[in-house]
Amino acid sequence: MRDRTRYLYLAVIVAVLAGIVVGFVWPDVGQALKPLGTGFVALIKMMISPIIFCTIVLGVGSVTKAASVGKVGGLALGYFLVMSTVALVIGLVVGNLIDPGSGLHLTAAAKEAAAAEAAKGEATNTVDFLLGIIPTTLVSAFTEGQVLQTLLVALLTGFALQAMGPKGAPVLTAIGHIQRLVFRILAMIMWAAPVGAFGAIAAVVGATGVDALKSLAVIMAAFYLTCALFVGVVLGALLWLVARINLWSLLRYLGREFLLILSTSSSESALPRLIAKMEHMGVSRTVAGITVPTGYSFNLDGTAIYLTMATLFIASATGDPLRFGEQLGLLLFMMIASKGAAGVTGAGLATLAGGLQSHRPELVDGVGLIVGIDRFMSEARALTNFAGNAVATVLVGTWTGGFDRERALQVLAGQDPFDEATLLDEDEREPEPPAAPADREMSPV
Repeated sequence: MRDRTRYLYLAVIVAVLAGIVVGFVWPDVGQALKPLGTGFVALIKMMISPIIFCTIVLGVGSVTKAASVGKVGGLALGYFLVMSTVALVIGLVVGNLIDPGSGLHLTAAAKEAAAAEAAKGEATNTVDFLLGIIPTTLVSAFTEGQVLQTLLVALLTGFALQAMGPKGAPVLTAIGHIQRLVFRILAMIMWAAPVGAFGAIAAVVGATGVDALKSLAVIMAAFYLTCALFVGVVLGALLWLVARINLWSLLRYLGREFLLILSTSSSESALPRLIAKMEHMGVSRTVAGITVPTGYSFNLDGTAIYLTMATLFIASATGDPLRFGEQLGLLLFMMIASKGAAGVTGAGLATLAGGLQSHRPELVDGVGLIVGIDRFMSEARALTNFAGNAVATVLVGTWTGGFDRERALQVLAGQDPFDEATLLDEDEREPEPPAAPADREMSPV
């Protein structure tokens, strides 16, 4: 069957270009179109919880040994911690080298904008964060759209089905059919992507114009370059050394997802597609179902780089630079506070403001300096976070024996295209009962 979805993504590109033109020529009209982008992202977020639930329940429930799930989760969290630290160090080094904030001055409008962001970004302590993972009821995780809450409920359900043995097979079959339905709905929603991209881009261009970008070009360029180097050098080297997979082939395979993120400035909009594509590429259902959703909350490479560079930028611009010890303490706190907000547009800015409010209130006003360009930096954050999670899924799969490298090479070479029409592989994704074949998923093929 001919793939009609290529026309969809061509339409997204045209819509982005049209949105830029409208934002420049008719800025008021552009800003008025913002609900189009907001509505599309809301439609995608509506599907996140059921997709995560179905994927994790099928992955965990079909593995006969619970230790396999624990191994995947433990390796993933350990890797996320190390890579977030690496990203933080890179951001610190670049931020201290270029000192991009010198020469800028705060205005009254910038101070007001900073105060608004600080109010949204009140820092959450560790206890509140951990308690927030527990939903009010078993179903409230779905209605409130909390990724970590959905993850917890799905894991509990999967382990319960494991304990039920053969009696849980009908439930797994039913959830498998529900997963197909959910992905079908998502495929329908994706046809609204051009409209959402047009509204989102027109709004941000209409609101910022060119002037805001000129004065802050240095911090933007440095941030984009740092993210590109992190992905290309650090992640690329890891992917090749561990899995013998070429990074650029993987990024090309995920090209449509990157375009979707670029147009919506939200990595969450591509989360369901990343899970489906990782499974299609040869990553086991268990590894993809656990690593991807967890990574969206804990593997925030782009956000870590942003928080470090933005903090140093603000400190320099306000004439109150941070000592190295202060830099480490403040930014480690921000990384903890940012968990769970990776896919939300503007979450990085709110986290930055909230962290400064808690630790260095005198620097909060400086957040107003980057409010105008945060949307553009948000895109780089989201793209970097997404690339980091894609690489992490392949690495964790390799370490746990849940990655079929031969199939991955076949898929990346274009010999087995992803089924864009349904987001599912009809012949390969029938729900599996909790039996011996599941153990095969966790071993090399």
